[in-house]
Amino acid sequence: MAIRSSSLLSNLRKYQSKPPSFISYSRASFSSSSGSISSVTNHIEGESDNQENDDNLKTRLFKLRFPKRSATTTIKNWINEGNQVTLPELRQLAKDLNKSHRFKHALEISEWIVTRKEFELSDTDYATRINLMTKVFGVDSAERYFEGLPQAAKNGETYTALLHSYASAKLTDRAESFFERIQREKVCVSALAYNEMMTLYVSVGQLEKVGSVIEEMKRRNVSRDLYSYNLWISSYAGCMDIDGVRRILEEMSCDCNSKDGWVAYRQLAEIYITVSNLVNSVDENSLVEAERKISQREWITYDFLIILYTGLRYKERIDAIWKSLKLTAQKMTSRNYMCILSSYVMLREFEEAGGVLDEWKESKSVDFDAQQYRKLVDAFAGVGLVEKAELLHTLMIRKYCNPVEESD
Repeated sequence: MAIRSSSLLSNLRKYQSKPPSFISYSRASFSSSSGSISSVTNHIEGESDNQENDDNLKTRLFKLRFPKRSATTTIKNWINEGNQVTLPELRQLAKDLNKSHRFKHALEISEWIVTRKEFELSDTDYATRINLMTKVFGVDSAERYFEGLPQAAKNGETYTALLHSYASAKLTDRAESFFERIQREKVCVSALAYNEMMTLYVSVGQLEKVGSVIEEMKRRNVSRDLYSYNLWISSYAGCMDIDGVRRILEEMSCDCNSKDGWVAYRQLAEIYITVSNLVNSVDENSLVEAERKISQREWITYDFLIILYTGLRYKERIDAIWKSLKLTAQKMTSRNYMCILSSYVMLREFEEAGGVLDEWKESKSVDFDAQQYRKLVDAFAGVGLVEKAELLHTLMIRKYCNPVEESD
């Protein structure tokens, strides 16, 4: 079934911000609240099938299957049989269950942890409970739990966890109010909290608010990470402020916190701008492509997510995003194909790159001509990726794309 265009934007926050340490996302699966993108297998079967044949606590917990069965009872029985269970083991079990979408059982383990006097709790233990309470009982329950925490447990990690709950539910007013409280009370938070707000603004289409979050980060001397830059760049690109994108890329190149992957990200962003013919525009009508119900702003946001995960070398997420885009009822553009093709070439995933070329050639809705991919080869060389330009050139020849053909 084709995906409605409205669900594409609703899925943005799944991919946008780096998951907090207290959250385990399965990179191979994604879902939509509207039901348009169905969940990929939740790995419950795979998790249990891969367990050792020996009787152990993890095997017993994964055999529970149904939420109404009690993880707490299973742990008690395990201990009553004379077995030991450690805090690190329980944390890992909660993480594994969360990853497998067994939220209720993960929450029971989290509750077991925080109620045992013999355990020395960490900030992450409380944050994990906030996250799981949101998934099982909703945001209001998580909020009540947070407010009831001892003052010492109200810190950057637990504040960020509740902010994540508001932002995930797209409760903009409550997220903004809580973010103001964080600033007012001078809670020390990392870039993750700011990324949560920017992800929220991008996902609800309030791109104009992203810049103010960046300014607040600068004012408070909070270092920006690659996710921060991508959200900032996406907001400018979505508004067709291409000069602004280039200014951000320049600022990014001077950032002393630059890490591995940032260079690749900047190179791909430059290639994308070049081959996509993106230009500055203040005409709101230009943000919707002809005969399309999905806006150019949304397409561009997804393209920059692909660029982001290329810089981070998260191929599985790139595959997942590309798969979700191909399932839409919307027509692909040459820009979309060139973006994903560039990504796979950058990662030296030439089998996947060849597959994209085949799909591009067979597409009935997109012009596939020599000038387009010759421009892509030149763009790779233009940012100093000469070897990859040559490999792309060779790949295109092998696929009978004739990239050296000159236009009249």
